[in-house]
Amino acid sequence: MNDQANPGMSQQLGTAPIGKLLLKLAAPTVVAQLVNLLYNIVDRIYIGHMPQVGALALTGIGLCFPVVYLIGAFTMLVAQGGAPRAAIAMGSGDNALAEKIMGGCFTCLVAVALALTALFWGFGEELLWIFGCSEETIVYALPYMRIYSSGSLFVMMALGMNLFVTTQGFATVSMRTVIIGALCNIVLDPVFIYGLDMGVEGAALATVISQAVSGIWVLRFLTGKKTTLRLKWGTLRPSWRLMAPVLALGVAPFVMQSTEALLNISFNSSLQRYGGDVAVGAMTIASTVMQIVWIPAQGLGQGAQPIISYNYGARNAKRVKEAFFALLKVSCISLASFWLLVQLFPRFFIGIFNSDPQLVDTAVWTLRVYTAVLGMFGVQMSVQQTFTAIGKAKASLFIACLRKVILLIPLIFLLPLFFENKVLAVFLAEPVSDFISVIASAVTFCLVFRPAMAALEKER
Repeated sequence: MNDQANPGMSQQLGTAPIGKLLLKLAAPTVVAQLVNLLYNIVDRIYIGHMPQVGALALTGIGLCFPVVYLIGAFTMLVAQGGAPRAAIAMGSGDNALAEKIMGGCFTCLVAVALALTALFWGFGEELLWIFGCSEETIVYALPYMRIYSSGSLFVMMALGMNLFVTTQGFATVSMRTVIIGALCNIVLDPVFIYGLDMGVEGAALATVISQAVSGIWVLRFLTGKKTTLRLKWGTLRPSWRLMAPVLALGVAPFVMQSTEALLNISFNSSLQRYGGDVAVGAMTIASTVMQIVWIPAQGLGQGAQPIISYNYGARNAKRVKEAFFALLKVSCISLASFWLLVQLFPRFFIGIFNSDPQLVDTAVWTLRVYTAVLGMFGVQMSVQQTFTAIGKAKASLFIACLRKVILLIPLIFLLPLFFENKVLAVFLAEPVSDFISVIASAVTFCLVFRPAMAALEKER
């Protein structure tokens, strides 16, 4: 696919064979998502292997995850709500409307980024104590959080506006955006952490600089000549008429991401109570390994989103259904494969981040419990992404809330009441809620997706 052929790009979204098109769009997106992992994972690898203090420093970084998740959540609220709306407008032939949606989203991202930076600087230390910090870990968590939150604007530009590149079909450009930033992070991390002896502060600074480079790259593309939708002054003023549907659609991914912050706080506070810093460190490793598995699967969904959204806007139910089932098949196979690897070789994944014997012994069995139902999760992932792509905000929000808010968070606090091993009970909450939510997703799909496609077929 030639990223420079703008008219042909839209044509392919509506006419090219679904399997080949999904591969062309998803492959660069998955690569980009894998590379994007390096932003977080490289930090944790270097920090986890710092002499003498590695385990505590890694735990401290893990306690900053809620901040990272919240910045990502507000990015998704605006951008993952806006990108499908822009693609639907393109599918209906209204590129001017799509540009207004993109411009309004850009302005909202800037405003939210500045507000979050002020919030985390003003109340950062108080929040970290709530997140589960101890006297030993606060000295690592607080400086990392302050530096990372200072770069909120760069993070939100790089992640949020890049979705508008992907939704136009420019998957290769989107991939380059992420790769450029990740390569900068790989180079800068050892320089700042070890070369300049900055420790966790160096890791955070390397990440911020790298995201700034990515953000500049993506904005340069969206204001250039090769893009189909152009970011320009006349489109930057947000309109409530356009932003209300965007934010409504973005609520589901926002809930998905923001509840990760709430989940992280719930897990860490409970584990600190029942197992101390070692249990919290095991949780940091387990959630990082889950990210390794999770983010490529999200990349598949982002690759499918332009196809589903465009054809939904073009009222082509047949291609929407074909794209969904292709996404479902690939997601289920990939997640089941990752699940098997994690269950068979947990020490390999844990050893990437730390080699402390006590932490490794705890992390082995907790990781297996935490990921026990991962192999089934391709169903929920595919349904969730498809509902977002076709603008079914309520159904997408229900699935997001069910798994985390209704099931998982209460189970984190309830299950320890019924088990002697309290740490096991806390980790067990994840697979129990995952299993129930997968079944609920399949039922919701039958109730919502099929009638939506039947209505679409009548409109043609």
